[in-house]
Amino acid sequence: MLQAFPSASVRIVGLLQLTLLAGLLGSVPAARAASIAKTSNVAEGRSAFHANCAPCHGLSARGGARGPDLTAGNWAHGGSDTQISHTITHGVAGTEMPANAFDDAEVRAIIAYLRSLSPPANPLVGGDPIRGQQMFVGSAGCVNCHMVDGHGGHLGPDLSRVGTARAVPYLIDSIREPDKELTGGAPDPNNHYGLPLPYDTVTVTTTAGERLVGVARNEDTFSIQLLAVDQSLHCLLKSETREVIHERRSLMPAYPVSALGTPQLLDLVAYLVSLGRDRAVAVGQSR
Repeated sequence: MLQAFPSASVRIVGLLQLTLLAGLLGSVPAARAASIAKTSNVAEGRSAFHANCAPCHGLSARGGARGPDLTAGNWAHGGSDTQISHTITHGVAGTEMPANAFDDAEVRAIIAYLRSLSPPANPLVGGDPIRGQQMFVGSAGCVNCHMVDGHGGHLGPDLSRVGTARAVPYLIDSIREPDKELTGGAPDPNNHYGLPLPYDTVTVTTTAGERLVGVARNEDTFSIQLLAVDQSLHCLLKSETREVIHERRSLMPAYPVSALGTPQLLDLVAYLVSLGRDRAVAVGQSR
């Protein structure tokens, strides 16, 4: 027969264990005890984040197709604990960030985990954003492929809010070595959990012998929508193609030091870092 209550011996052992644990914790200095508690919160937050937030923000919280980088210390909707808690709990209207029914302890743990990932301070780029903007729309030609605030091309990711979505090291790598980590494209609105197509080079050869190079906007077993390098859109059935090759490299050329000096790189990154920041500050101050 199952016992409704633990036996006396079990209760005594349990009490002894609790007494021993209390004694051990009491012997730990207050600062060390706080550190232990913080470590525990970070571990719990990591588990909660991986289970609930990683599909949009990436397993390492460095950003995905739907969610921004949360390791850069840039918070588009306010960076205090209260503001981050509000964003997690209530979501963000007009975006893909949903409300979440976490309890207060889970929210605090997730925030503790995110704080553990953030740099000690926002790195100073040291460049001139005005000169960077001039390069973006002029000599560097970035605007031909990237859109900012409704102006520009469509071949690359929209950069209107990249300053609040990506960390400085990521931006530098994206310019110097664009093949290092391909950015994900816009997700399929009809498939919330589907993986977005990356901005990689796709080459399509049609049965008529035409060769098209660009990025895939949509693709399934039977069809592909390809945005070619001339920014013309081609909607093709797979039966009309001889081959479709995903090259797993970016259409964007690399910019080594020989092509883009360090001062020019810092100017360009300073401009990118500024994108979306004004709105982020305004939203943060309004909460």
